[in-house]
Amino acid sequence: MELFKYLIKHDGFIKYFKNTSWVFLEKVLRIFVGIFVTVWVARYLGPEQFGILSYAIALVGIFSSISTLGLDSIVVRELVKNEIEHYEIIGTTFFLKLLGAVVVIVILYIITNVLPNDEHTNVLIFIIASSTIFHSFNVIDFYFQSKVLSKYVVYANIISFSICSFIKIFLILNNASLTAFAWVILLESIILAIGLLYFFIKLNPNKIFSSVKFKIKVSKTLLSDSWPLILSGLVISVYMKIDQVMINQLLGNEAVGQYSAAVRLSEAWYFVPVVIAGSLFPAIINARKVSHHLYYSRLQKLFNFMVWVAISIALLVTFFSSTIVDILYGYQYFETARVLTIHIWASVFVFLGVASGKWFVIENYKLLYFFRTFYGMLFNIILNLIFIPRYGIEGAAWATLIGQSIAAYFSDLLNAETRSIFKMKTKTLLIWRFFNAK
Repeated sequence: MELFKYLIKHDGFIKYFKNTSWVFLEKVLRIFVGIFVTVWVARYLGPEQFGILSYAIALVGIFSSISTLGLDSIVVRELVKNEIEHYEIIGTTFFLKLLGAVVVIVILYIITNVLPNDEHTNVLIFIIASSTIFHSFNVIDFYFQSKVLSKYVVYANIISFSICSFIKIFLILNNASLTAFAWVILLESIILAIGLLYFFIKLNPNKIFSSVKFKIKVSKTLLSDSWPLILSGLVISVYMKIDQVMINQLLGNEAVGQYSAAVRLSEAWYFVPVVIAGSLFPAIINARKVSHHLYYSRLQKLFNFMVWVAISIALLVTFFSSTIVDILYGYQYFETARVLTIHIWASVFVFLGVASGKWFVIENYKLLYFFRTFYGMLFNIILNLIFIPRYGIEGAAWATLIGQSIAAYFSDLLNAETRSIFKMKTKTLLIWRFFNAK
């Protein structure tokens, strides 16, 4: 609580918080409206068809990180630095991401010819994969971030999200086919691209076509920094999506539907640590400039707060999981509640991982950060192979929980540089010490 008392009186924090409030608003709106619409879609489609759609989304999601070419954070940094012409960066990044999207579609074409998917499932995969082409326009998002004009991105996101939410409801009311919902995913990316382009042209009416160009020199500069992040992004995507793909191959479509319904509810909370960490870390970074003790004291308080929030959410969801699933999804998703009671506890380590992730960046332990994610992914895959055949979708939930604990906590024990942060996390996780504190 001391950290928060300090922050609410800190002018820099207040200013930063106001700058991020637009993004926060959009995420909250997307979470609540998204859950409502997704639940309605899941009830309408039923576990089997919802499982097919979720599998297609997961498979595309694994490889979609390739389309970014690791450029996302690099581009924002370069735009802020202003060492290269803004419009050259935007144009070059756009064409690079467009090339990345083509590569993703080619990879998926090869993979779908290897996997035992039916033709209908493959059609869904390619419809959804086509959306990566329009994700190239996300470079405009990075431009607005660099200019502290995130409200325009929020406008575009809300417009695209709202239109497509209404379309999904319309499709449900008119007994639409499964394929129609895949087209809506593509449509949302198209509308978002148009929205971003509209606001960009509005603010830069005379420069959009004359100044936005592809430059070989700029592309080499960007890719020289971003290429390590491509592998990192792929590892994270595999880590987050591989369970649904493996369930599909080992148990079938209906099992994916039951599992993904639980995952959607569990992961709906994952925006919370991102917002908290993003809002509080400026004060923690400033403390680093003052003293080592103050820096780690504030970091410990952040860890404590994150875990308490996560445990509170996990306990609430665990106690009412059956009621929540029954109200939202209905009797068809009878297996979802059991999965939810396990999967929701992964959020404790997700929250802790997000908080410590920024510490890795500040201390320049990027390679160590990559390996901890890699370890989590590796154990997740191995445990899924062992647990899913034996314990079904509950086994996949346990694999996720254990994998997250390894990535966000136990892996820190392996390196001398990160053992101090491991001790801090251990102190946080020993929650009973708070009850004995004077």
